[in-house]
Amino acid sequence: MRWDPDRYAAFADDRARPFHDLVAQVAWSARDGREAPRRVVDLGCGPGVLTATLATRWPGAEVVGVDSSAEMLASAPSDVPGVSFRLGAIEDWVPGPTDDVVVTNAALQWVPTHVELLPGWFAAMPSGGWFAMQVPGNFDAPSHALMRAVATDGPWAGALDGVLRADPVLDPAGYLGLMLDAGLEARAWETTYAQLLDGADPVLAWVRGTGLRPVVAALDAADPSGALTAAFTERYAGALREAYPAGPHGTVFPFRRVFAVGRKP
Repeated sequence: MRWDPDRYAAFADDRARPFHDLVAQVAWSARDGREAPRRVVDLGCGPGVLTATLATRWPGAEVVGVDSSAEMLASAPSDVPGVSFRLGAIEDWVPGPTDDVVVTNAALQWVPTHVELLPGWFAAMPSGGWFAMQVPGNFDAPSHALMRAVATDGPWAGALDGVLRADPVLDPAGYLGLMLDAGLEARAWETTYAQLLDGADPVLAWVRGTGLRPVVAALDAADPSGALTAAFTERYAGALREAYPAGPHGTVFPFRRVFAVGRKP
């Protein structure tokens, strides 16, 4: 299942807003003689543009972006001092003794075991370290509910059996509980962003860069000619147009996101 950096970047401003809102809640203060985090890790960094902004936020830190997509990392900036990138699966990552800030933005929903991994990560982090996470919370929204409904009703149903999960993330209370159980000082919340999209079938264009990827990968594998993918996409696009009609200013696409931030005493 390949990522397309250009398609993902098509809505760069809307995708960046939750990242900046998340990082703003990491209230690093001088402790143990350290004016800045020693190392800042961005788990699931994608094309790395947002990762590079962490070097501006904490100029004295080593900043490392980790992502499992070679295509995404090929687009990452290579000329930002103090910033480097590493190819690797999130589920294989383990916090190091100097990982003072860990940020993961819209990535853990792709890791089915992330709820089980979080307590171990929290335990391994250094004292005073921060863990900041954001995941999409829109899996019950029409964009995703319709994707699942269409997936079960057509000649593509067999190829898509088991591909889509109903809701791979917790609510804010769930992540808050995990952090508090691990002894972190924590807060969690959710925000629904009313995103204004334009162009033809803009919601379809949005999900093509993220949630629709596993569907397309499975359909292309089942039918390399692309006919099955085209038929599914046509049916799904029509359903999206009804659910998200264009208005005089564009198409409003509400997007719920779940945040949790914790500091290890």
